[in-house]
Amino acid sequence: MAARILLTGAAGFIGSHLAERLLARGDTVVGVDNFDPFYDPAEKRANVAAAARLDRYALLEVDCADPDALGAAAGDGDFDAVVHLAAKAGVRPSIAQPTAYARANLLGTQAVLDFARERAIERFVFGSSSSVYGDSAMVPFSEDDPVDRPISPYAATKRGGELMCSAHQHLHGGGVLALRYFTVFGPRQRPDLAIRAFAERTLRGEPITVFGDGTSERDYTWIGDIIDGTVAALDLTASGPGFEIVNLGGSRTTSLERLIELIGSATGREPHVRRTGDQPGDVRRTHADIGKAERLLGYRPSTTVEEGIPRMIEWLIERSPGRTAPGENS
Repeated sequence: MAARILLTGAAGFIGSHLAERLLARGDTVVGVDNFDPFYDPAEKRANVAAAARLDRYALLEVDCADPDALGAAAGDGDFDAVVHLAAKAGVRPSIAQPTAYARANLLGTQAVLDFARERAIERFVFGSSSSVYGDSAMVPFSEDDPVDRPISPYAATKRGGELMCSAHQHLHGGGVLALRYFTVFGPRQRPDLAIRAFAERTLRGEPITVFGDGTSERDYTWIGDIIDGTVAALDLTASGPGFEIVNLGGSRTTSLERLIELIGSATGREPHVRRTGDQPGDVRRTHADIGKAERLLGYRPSTTVEEGIPRMIEWLIERSPGRTAPGENS
């Protein structure tokens, strides 16, 4: 049955893809985004251009950490579910601006939970992060692992958001899922993240800066797989009350050195690497145990990093008029 869904962070990377998927299956989406200038708001507006042409989509330009503004903008309509993806993202910027991250990610999450309580919305999905695991030596990361030692303010706020969701469900019931996303990549990825930043600089013939010795590893997860898991999580919230935390990852790791090789191959150009020291807040590896996601959500990621990076490079070239494709003369 079609649902009316409040989606925060609707103009971002994951949020814009999710909105399009929900609309394609017949849902109505009311998006919320404050177009934070962390990166160019014009890019976020381009993300929502396709969805905005549909009658079943509305976009509210409001800061969800302002509960009065959120309530006023949302009007009196009923909602069947909330997907809360709005957040200030990024480990390194959170070290420089911890108060801003606390406001957006903690106050913002509580404000959206309050909105759900006041509107009697019983279905809630929260976008968390693999960063909550910290610099764990145990791989793969399981939802049962201790997560009491975050190593950045960003990670701490995401763990705080999970706890807020748990407390909300305990007090008010409903179906609440927190999804721990593992390094998502694909078209519309934020410009500060490694795959996109490295690819764009390589395409321009500019050097890339690599932190550490290149042996760090990440569980890179294709955006389409993440959307599959998120939609399944949203549907699961309709099956009954309870709180769950679920990993959504690719369930395999790729080293930074291997990532750079793949980018070089997909761009047809040799990356020029400049090395520097490790950065505070960075972890050595991430690796998702997705057994719980398989059991609860039927989640089975299907796109590898080897398959996804060339597709992402194609998107980068298509959005940059005048740039030649790999193998063409410049």
